[in-house]
Amino acid sequence: MIPITKPFLPPQEAYQQYLSGIWQRQWLTNMGPLASELEMKLKNHLNVKHLLFVTNGTVALQMAIKALDLKDEIITTPFSFIATTSSIVWEGCQPVFVDIDKDTLNIDPDKIEAAITPKTTAIIATHVYGNPCDVLAIQEIADKHNLKVIYDGAHAFGVEVHGKSIFEYGDIATCSLHATKLYHSTEGGLVVTKNPEILKKLAYMRNFGFNGPEAFAELGINAKNSEFHAAMGLANLNYINNIHEKRKVISERYDIKLQNHKSRKQVWHVASSNNYAYYPVIFDTEDAMLKAMEYLKSSEIFTRRYFYPSLASTLPYLEAVNLEITDVVAKCVLCLPLYPDLSMEEVDLICRLLFRIQNN
Repeated sequence: MIPITKPFLPPQEAYQQYLSGIWQRQWLTNMGPLASELEMKLKNHLNVKHLLFVTNGTVALQMAIKALDLKDEIITTPFSFIATTSSIVWEGCQPVFVDIDKDTLNIDPDKIEAAITPKTTAIIATHVYGNPCDVLAIQEIADKHNLKVIYDGAHAFGVEVHGKSIFEYGDIATCSLHATKLYHSTEGGLVVTKNPEILKKLAYMRNFGFNGPEAFAELGINAKNSEFHAAMGLANLNYINNIHEKRKVISERYDIKLQNHKSRKQVWHVASSNNYAYYPVIFDTEDAMLKAMEYLKSSEIFTRRYFYPSLASTLPYLEAVNLEITDVVAKCVLCLPLYPDLSMEEVDLICRLLFRIQNN
């Protein structure tokens, strides 16, 4: 059986070393020493100015919206995980969907301005599969119309664009450290900003708004993460370069083996690095994709329709909107297995089966 993914786990003894310290200190949460250490190490690893370690990537998005005091309409992408849209609605705002670029699969900057109204307060864009949005074009639009920018970088850990971290763009960027991500802390998320005042506000918000034991500075929630999650993050950070290299080798093997396949790949940003978070392929038709998915499943090889369906046309709490490119891509995209332990023989098998069903 070949799953769509496997969470990376460090050697048990590496994790156990951190657990021993937790038992000795009996400090389990409330930004203990491991959580603080992880924040500092991630800040250095990612080369960002300010960073907060929080409960998960969804809470990170909700905090970002609240910290920027966003209201009314927020322009966003329909091709993302549901958390991107649900966070907007959860915070009392109205998502306005803009279609994606058929090649990058990110929100199409050329279509954003047409969606701006007097009620628009921000743009929330997803770096789909870790592929950077056109951050320069989006910022130009935001500056012109006095809009805030939040980037959902759930998949984008370690990516750089135009020579710096992808998380350095926008007013706030977020990341997911969920177990399925290439780097994880079992559950977790990051909130990143260049602005020290926004950072201070987010830090208060993360801890119920406390400003001292008997004072409050902000409306807050409990977005802190535990020492156990921080321990996993610290242990895994020691292996991130190895994880990245293995995923790169596997992805390049797919590239070689599938170069004559009747599917296409996402076009990656020319001025950025790749973190090889996912391996999506886009079929010509939904029928071809479904045949491939079922054929692989019959051999106990599991894939994922990610992202499907389009967020613009299927959510019960929003009026449906049909967007031509998103509707087609969402129906035709399939993510293939990708994780560090996936062998070259397994990659070759997956590719052989894809060609076999294509030629039948």
